[in-house]
Amino acid sequence: MRHFLYLSACLAVAAPATAFAQSGPGNLALTIYNDDLALVQDTRQIDLPAGRTRQEFPGVSGRISPETVTLSGQGVGIVEQNFDFDLLSPSKLMEKAVGEEVTLIRTNPATGAEVRERAKVLAVNGGVVLQIGPRIEVLRDDGLPVRVVFDGVPENLRPRPTLSVTVESAAAGARPVTLSYLSRGMGWKADYVTLFDEAAGTIDVQGWVTLTNTTGTTFDNADTMLVAGDVGNVNGGYRPSRRTTSRPGTEESDRERIGDFYLYPLKERTTIANQQTKQVSFLDVTGAAAKRAYVYRVGWLQTQDEAESAATVLQFSSSRDQGLGDALPAGTVRVYQKDQRGKAQFVGENHIDHTPMGSDISLATGEAFDVKVQPVVEKREKAGTNRWRTTMRYTLTNARSNPVTVDLVQGGLWGDVKIASESAKSTRRSAEEAMWRVPVPANGSATVTATFDTRY
Repeated sequence: MRHFLYLSACLAVAAPATAFAQSGPGNLALTIYNDDLALVQDTRQIDLPAGRTRQEFPGVSGRISPETVTLSGQGVGIVEQNFDFDLLSPSKLMEKAVGEEVTLIRTNPATGAEVRERAKVLAVNGGVVLQIGPRIEVLRDDGLPVRVVFDGVPENLRPRPTLSVTVESAAAGARPVTLSYLSRGMGWKADYVTLFDEAAGTIDVQGWVTLTNTTGTTFDNADTMLVAGDVGNVNGGYRPSRRTTSRPGTEESDRERIGDFYLYPLKERTTIANQQTKQVSFLDVTGAAAKRAYVYRVGWLQTQDEAESAATVLQFSSSRDQGLGDALPAGTVRVYQKDQRGKAQFVGENHIDHTPMGSDISLATGEAFDVKVQPVVEKREKAGTNRWRTTMRYTLTNARSNPVTVDLVQGGLWGDVKIASESAKSTRRSAEEAMWRVPVPANGSATVTATFDTRY
């Protein structure tokens, strides 16, 4: 169907006598969570008569959860509520006119003369079918100017999402009333921009809050609070951690908390427009200690046919001393480093989960070009009933002109797996992992061997 210009008639559609339409959102407070969820608290000044009336609240979120609505005010109670989300549009207006009469206005392109006809809308199924007197006509995309004029706007079509609430008021008078509800379509995440100075052993970090709004509604001049943490709910559920730090911190941040979550209030009121992404700075640190490291992890006692790259890892801390000095909300950390010409170049990114202050963070940003590791099973022999001995050789090579240290991690050491012998002393990172810190000379190689006593 062509895009016709639908014009409404000049007749106003009056609200029912019991309805007292409110112009729009009042004093807004938003609490925004990570998982596409927000708490909206909208306080409006309303002049209420005594008894039962219907109040309309236009401008609520188009993705409101009606079952979460509460209305609080002195001497006010909710009797019934309806959420009208069928929004006014040309196609919706025509659909609602099925069975009703409209006015067609056709304009002669040559003379500009207009011809008006009354028509009954019979159907709107892939096109508009009209009855004009004794004939049936389909609106065609024939290039001729045509307008459809409606006698009024159907009561259940709204120019914006509207909540209608029937309230019982103990007494007449103006008073503030707060409408509170949960809504989908609004969330936030943290993004971090990091400049790594390897020679100085430091990083500069700028933290940004990225807000998104897909609720269908603009929230003007809102007092906004962000909650960092995974809040359980029946629709989204609890989301387990996607990343872990190498050593979780034990320092408590100075930020305000509620329950087990940190609060990040925006310093100033802000407008969050519909279909908008907004960024606000919340962290700015210069000169925090950092260093590059290399990590290679072997999942089980196995041979790799070719040497593989070690992971390039940026190591830093969120501690108060020599670190970022803050609890870090989950988000993406993007790492830049200056080249020989002094220009900052992007060198990798990764995700961090919600990270307490005082944590040691190992952020894998890519794979090393010049640092390789090849694990090989040298020997595997039976060592008794249901026991085996496996000898591993790990060859590490370094094509860089400076020495490096590789954290070589052997995983899969669950149950009663034991290290029977090793060429260098390992440390146990966890019940399932052993690690060797292996120095590899410039333009050289290093070898580690270890024998494992296993059940399989």
